[in-house]
Amino acid sequence: MAGGASTPRLAAAVSEAGGLGSLAAGYKTADGMYQEIKQVRSLTSRPFGVNLFMPQPEYADPAAVEVYRNQLAGEATWYETELGDTDVKRDDGYEAKLAILRDDPVPLVSFTFGCPTRKDVQALARVGTTTVVTVTTPEEALAAQEAGADAVCVQGVEAGGHQGTHRDNPETDRAGIGLLSLLTQVREAVRLPLIATGGLMRGAQVAAVLAAGADLAQLGTAFLVTPESGAHALHKQALTDPRFVRTELTRAFSGRPARGLVNRFLREHGPYAPAAYPQVHYLTSGLRKAAAKAGDPQAMALWAGQGHRLARELPAAELVEVLVAELDAARAVLAGHGAAGPGAGDGTDGAA
Repeated sequence: MAGGASTPRLAAAVSEAGGLGSLAAGYKTADGMYQEIKQVRSLTSRPFGVNLFMPQPEYADPAAVEVYRNQLAGEATWYETELGDTDVKRDDGYEAKLAILRDDPVPLVSFTFGCPTRKDVQALARVGTTTVVTVTTPEEALAAQEAGADAVCVQGVEAGGHQGTHRDNPETDRAGIGLLSLLTQVREAVRLPLIATGGLMRGAQVAAVLAAGADLAQLGTAFLVTPESGAHALHKQALTDPRFVRTELTRAFSGRPARGLVNRFLREHGPYAPAAYPQVHYLTSGLRKAAAKAGDPQAMALWAGQGHRLARELPAAELVEVLVAELDAARAVLAGHGAAGPGAGDGTDGAA
C-alpha cells in the first residue's frame, strides 16, 4: 500500500485493535520512513511491521520508455502538467532504509519485488526482527526459505496493487495463480509459515484461507476506505462506485503489473505500456497527481483487489473487530459441519 494509502495512523489503529499494522516504506526517503516509524510508536506500543521494496535490476528498454512518453504527451497537455523524469534510481533507498532498521529495529520487516540476501535476513534476525518475503510462486517461496526468511506472504493474483513477483517478466503477465491454488502449492513446497493475501474482504474468506493451509491472513483493499487510510477521496469513492465494475492487471501507471479499477487511462494506455519499473511510475506520477487535483478518477491509479465492491467504510479498529467476529462465526459453522457431517443443520454442504 505504498504511495500514500499506508499511514502511521492506519498501521497503529490496526495494531491497537489486535491485528498487525504495516507501514509502507516504498517511494519514501529513508528519513521519511524513519519519521513515520516514530509516529507509529507514538500511537501504539503494540507490534507493527515495515514493508520495503527490493532494488530493481536494469532491464527496461530506454527506447520503449521514450515511445511511451510520446504516447502520453497528449495526456500531459490535457492535464496541464509535465511528464516525469525517468532517469531515476531503482533501489528505492533500500540500503539506507535497511541500515535504519538494523540500528533501530521494528518487530517485523517484509520485502516486496524480490528476495533479500541471507546476509540481510541474518542481520535483521540478530536485532530481533521477524522477516517476511512476498511470493507469487512456489519457486519464489523456496528462494525465501533458502535466504532464511521467517515466513512468506503468499500473494494471489486477486490482490490489489502491484504483484510482488521477484522478476518482472512480461511473458508471465497473464500467468498469475489464484490464492487458494497458490497456497496449496506453496504449502507443499516450503516449511515456512504462510500469510495469505489477495482479494480478502470478509472474515469468512479469512477462515477459508486458514482452512486451506495459511497461518495468517493479510488484507489491504479492505482498509483503503477507512478514515485512517491516506488514499485519495476519489480513490475511496471509486471502490464502490458502480461505474467501476472490474479490475485488471496493468503496466499503464508504473511499468510493473498491478491490479487496479479499469478506467479510461488503463484502457487506452495499458496495452502499450512497457515493462519499465520504476521508470514508468515516475513518468506518470505528475499525470496522476494532476488528474486527482482536477477531480478526475479516469487518469488515477485506482489500485484495488478483486473484492473491492465489498469495501466497508468503517474505522480501522472497528473493521478489525468486524472481521474477527465474522471469522469466529465462520469457524463455528465449519466446526458444526465437521461434527455433524456434510449437509447437516442448515442445508448447506460441508464445503461452505
